[in-house]
Amino acid sequence: MRTFSLKAGEIDKRWVLIDASDMVVGRLAAYIATILRGKHKPEYTPHMDCGDNVVVVNASSVKFTRNKMRDKVYYRHTGYPGGLKSCTPNDMLRAGYAERIIKVAVWRMLGDGPLARRRFKNLKVYSGPEHGHHAQKPVALDFGAMNNKNGRGNNAGR
Repeated sequence: MRTFSLKAGEIDKRWVLIDASDMVVGRLAAYIATILRGKHKPEYTPHMDCGDNVVVVNASSVKFTRNKMRDKVYYRHTGYPGGLKSCTPNDMLRAGYAERIIKVAVWRMLGDGPLARRRFKNLKVYSGPEHGHHAQKPVALDFGAMNNKNGRGNNAGR
């Protein structure tokens, strides 16, 4: 028996719609990274971009567990001496960059390299309920119903 390896012409990419309202960021990002990599498919091939396209809506209403909304700090550097910048998720939400919270979490779960950059381009995040991908007919996934720890439950976000 030979090992199955997917070829470029055999890749079947679908569009998936995920509503991020009241979802825990880490769990949501881990699931999105799995979909982007294609590990949920039986024909997963590590060296190919065989994952699906993901559209995330309502990114402005995500949740963090415990006090991470104010205690977690994102760092970046401008490249100049003394150019270390930091912000919290609260700062990002107040500044209107709610999409960046999910994008940073997913980016850090995908890894490094050219294939990860190509997979990351298949992620579309919107802070509100509207998105411009109706023509692709995305299939809605109810991530909150998969596990009560994902969000929308009584103990979610604690």
